[in-house]
Amino acid sequence: MKKLELLAPAGDLEKLIVAITFGADAVYMGGGLGLRSRAQMSLDDMAEGIRFAHMHGRRAYVCANVFAHNADFVEMAEYFHTLEKIGTDALIISDPGVFAVARDLLPQMEIHISTQANITNYKSAQFWHNLGASRLILARELSLQEIREIYDNTPGGAKLEAFAHGAMCISYSGRCLLSNYLTDRDGNKGECAHPCRWNYHLLEETRPNEPMEIQQDERGSYILNSRDLCMVGHIPEMAAAGLAAIKIEGRMKTPYYVGAVTKAYRQAIDDFYENIDTYNANRQAYFEELTKVSHRHYTTGFYFGKPNADAQVYESSSYIRKYDFVGIVQEYDEISGLAVVEQRNKFSVGDEVDFVTAAGDNFSQQICEIYNLEGEAVSAAPHAQEVLRVRVSRPVAKFDIMRKKR
Repeated sequence: MKKLELLAPAGDLEKLIVAITFGADAVYMGGGLGLRSRAQMSLDDMAEGIRFAHMHGRRAYVCANVFAHNADFVEMAEYFHTLEKIGTDALIISDPGVFAVARDLLPQMEIHISTQANITNYKSAQFWHNLGASRLILARELSLQEIREIYDNTPGGAKLEAFAHGAMCISYSGRCLLSNYLTDRDGNKGECAHPCRWNYHLLEETRPNEPMEIQQDERGSYILNSRDLCMVGHIPEMAAAGLAAIKIEGRMKTPYYVGAVTKAYRQAIDDFYENIDTYNANRQAYFEELTKVSHRHYTTGFYFGKPNADAQVYESSSYIRKYDFVGIVQEYDEISGLAVVEQRNKFSVGDEVDFVTAAGDNFSQQICEIYNLEGEAVSAAPHAQEVLRVRVSRPVAKFDIMRKKR
């Protein structure tokens, strides 16, 4: 059985490097034609990120999954040629017109069909595969049984990919006009305002000044607010369904989120392929680690049948945050035992922190010594992105992450 590819989000260059360092087989990023307007990387950063990925034997995919308007085609050819020149391994596309341009201009380029294309059946899979798509990123509304049926009915080498972790959209595969209507921000152009997470009230026509809360079984009024997907405990089932790759959502998330989630899935996948008993023994441990990143309550989505009312979060649209991301290691000196750390949230002498390490087990320690770059002892790190030296109880490495329990 060929090992599942683990695909992690790269919202910027730092997150790309963290994803690769923490074990991703491939990363996906966006430029001018991606569906995350605030996670668009410059061509220079993409080129540097692709070099970093290739240097570590990994792959890098670029999202061009916008639903294009006429104006989007003006500079598309130049952009695609540049992406080919910097070594992009594949383009992720949803629009048939964009697909046609890419197929014509870059006949050797791999094209992956985005989840936005709503592939929910084997006929659609056959259609895209026959046009030359090398990978099909399936709609999130499929069960594992349906995925297996698509796999069995799409011969000829088409690879299937599906999301395993992250935020879920209340609208069918993200095809939503609510943001456009309420805020004039186009969700299909990467600018979604997430109005599905808002708290709504009901107004009766003759009583415009008497808003009433919309309640569902007395649990609140966030009736469109989906739980987050988490399939770390079901790696065997995803592999058996015929998937070639599983994907972590989150180009807008922090480097801590990217690193910690990637590490948990890397360990789960490796354990499953090396020793199923080890994987089964550690299922709860993988899941517990994923509760330490910012998340909503977890669900398995559509994989084991259509979600019921329990797949929604009614009481609040806020995230569960048990830990704060407080720092990222820039370098470590074995002789002094000091790590150079860039602060991301305040931490102080006496705080108990965890180090989430790219290699080896995570560990906890109390912060006993902090020094500024002039060598002066300080009691806290209150300044955003301040660079400091921290004494650590074990060796750490560049891009290891510090977190502190709330």
